[in-house]
Amino acid sequence: MDAKKEIAVVAGGCFWCTEAVFQRVKGVEEVVSGYTGGNIKNPAYREVTTQRTGHAESIKITFDPTIISYKELLAIFFTTHDPTTLNQQGADKGTHYRSAIFYTNDEQKDIAHQVIEEFTAAKIYENPIVTEVTPLGPFYVAEDYHQEYYNQNAEQGYCQFVINPKLNKLRTIFAEQLKN
Repeated sequence: MDAKKEIAVVAGGCFWCTEAVFQRVKGVEEVVSGYTGGNIKNPAYREVTTQRTGHAESIKITFDPTIISYKELLAIFFTTHDPTTLNQQGADKGTHYRSAIFYTNDEQKDIAHQVIEEFTAAKIYENPIVTEVTPLGPFYVAEDYHQEYYNQNAEQGYCQFVINPKLNKLRTIFAEQLKN
């Protein structure tokens, strides 16, 4: 990987949503949907959705820190999903939909805790943030049909009713950080 590039891995509910959000952010070069945080090798979607593997639907973001910082990515992450609901985002329920930050080094860990403290102090949410902050273990790329999901299925109902509001919030709050 290019010396300028860094990796961020987050889980904020359905990976279709988080993928769609971060694909539109300046400085983000690639977003891959996958699974991490679990206890079996090479899980498939059908296994992850049983909630027996421990994996979360996650995204791996490759970004250029000279364009967008890790802290800015986390601000977008916390603003475009609900980090106060344990194992749930809207109607999507289960441990595989949990809110999590999977850090790759101590600096990312410290920044994650700092952002959580800042959002808590600012009283952005009525309820406490329950986002787990944990070291990144193996990341398994999800099946092909999960990649670029919103970009290929924007007219589908889930995209219209669940992902579009997140994208609208992104456009409203983070307009300056969006790709042209």
